[in-house]
Amino acid sequence: MLARLEAEDAAEREAGVAAAHRSRQVAATTGRFLFALAASQAGVEVLEIGGSRGYSSIWLASGARVLGGALTSLEVDPVKCEAWRANVADAGLEEWAELVEGDAHATLAVARDTFDIVFLDAEKDDYEPLFALARPLLEPGGLVVADNVLSHAETLGAYSAARQADPTLSSVTVPLDRGLELSVILG
Repeated sequence: MLARLEAEDAAEREAGVAAAHRSRQVAATTGRFLFALAASQAGVEVLEIGGSRGYSSIWLASGARVLGGALTSLEVDPVKCEAWRANVADAGLEEWAELVEGDAHATLAVARDTFDIVFLDAEKDDYEPLFALARPLLEPGGLVVADNVLSHAETLGAYSAARQADPTLSSVTVPLDRGLELSVILG
């Protein structure tokens, strides 16, 4: 399943398919990293903002199922939502993964669940408002992982700087693949 999605992504990138129409998935090593984060906590509740076609969702849900956790993924694009459902089903992860279709801003504004991990991989200009909406859903010790902070440094450099300057967080940029900003909620 993962190999098929990796091949599709590579072919779309090589063909120059516009970003809005590609799966825009994480690199495989980032996927393994996300798996490790989710698999390391019993009963982990993971929120993914930007599920696309489900590649990172499969990594996160696979990790969450190890010790009885679950993934909630948010995606707005109906075509990608259809592909997400099919790919997650093909991976046999429906029991551990739920898709919420719709605008993440609206969904997060009314969300009342709490999460242990938030994976932020949405439109780059939306990181700040999405972080602000997701933060109340995390208790101390919760982790926000934001993707693309190095590959899109011109847009996301301010995001990383703001997380690192916040005294209620412990935040570090991890130079894995396209760059991840890991932010732990301290209080």
